[in-house]
Amino acid sequence: MRSLAGLGAIVAAASVYLYLLSSHLPPGHRRPHAGEDEGQDEGVREYSLKFPSDLDELRELADTLKFYKQEHHGYVLLLFCSAYLYKQSFAIPGSSFLNMLAGAIFGPWEGLALACLLTSSGSTFCFLLSAAFGKRHVVHFFPEKVALLQTKVEENRSSLFFFLLFLRFFPMTPNWFLNITCPVLNIPMPIFFSSVLIGLIPYNFICVRTGSMLSEISSADDVFSWGTLGQLLAIALAALVPGALIKSHGRRRLKVDGMERNGSGHAGLRRDRRRR
Repeated sequence: MRSLAGLGAIVAAASVYLYLLSSHLPPGHRRPHAGEDEGQDEGVREYSLKFPSDLDELRELADTLKFYKQEHHGYVLLLFCSAYLYKQSFAIPGSSFLNMLAGAIFGPWEGLALACLLTSSGSTFCFLLSAAFGKRHVVHFFPEKVALLQTKVEENRSSLFFFLLFLRFFPMTPNWFLNITCPVLNIPMPIFFSSVLIGLIPYNFICVRTGSMLSEISSADDVFSWGTLGQLLAIALAALVPGALIKSHGRRRLKVDGMERNGSGHAGLRRDRRRR
């Protein structure tokens, strides 16, 4: 009970901090709406910030933050990092939208560096929170999944980093579940951090480049330009080549048989929740 109370206090404090950060924006020029004269740019724009839930909201938020970043780059960076770490630390779905937002706001390369760093840091915070407050709850609610992962970790102890890398490339177990379970499995934090940093680079790259492209596309003709098609090809290679290499190497060295049969992926977790 004490562990749940401590975790609740941390979640509440982080929520209050993020709310205050997003609702008390520094003063900035009002962004004119369509049809308005630029000369009417007086006063302060009332911004409404929230996590995007679809592409339309993502575009609107990206446009708002890109405009605001012109005068308050440091604030936008702090807000984005805080929101990203909040989602990752508390295993809240939606990282793909934030990765795309990173690409739209900061560009493909700065956005990719941010996404990789924040993914690794947020996952590590989630790891620490689970280690401090959630070990016995994880075992209680997911006994079969924890037991299966424990068996596979012990079988692959000699190639532990590569095994974790394999799981990040091929999410037979969701990333959030790995984050909260690794402390139970006694995974060393340096190995955990580096496996997240490297293992999620292709996923982060795909999302960030997609967000960067969405911010540049203004008409249907832009979708079929040579530049856009080249970026799509690069995204496809980033997704396929590392995964193929890891899978080929993993078949020879890793013992992962039975993980999908025993339902350690998304479907298995959904079945567990329905049974409970």
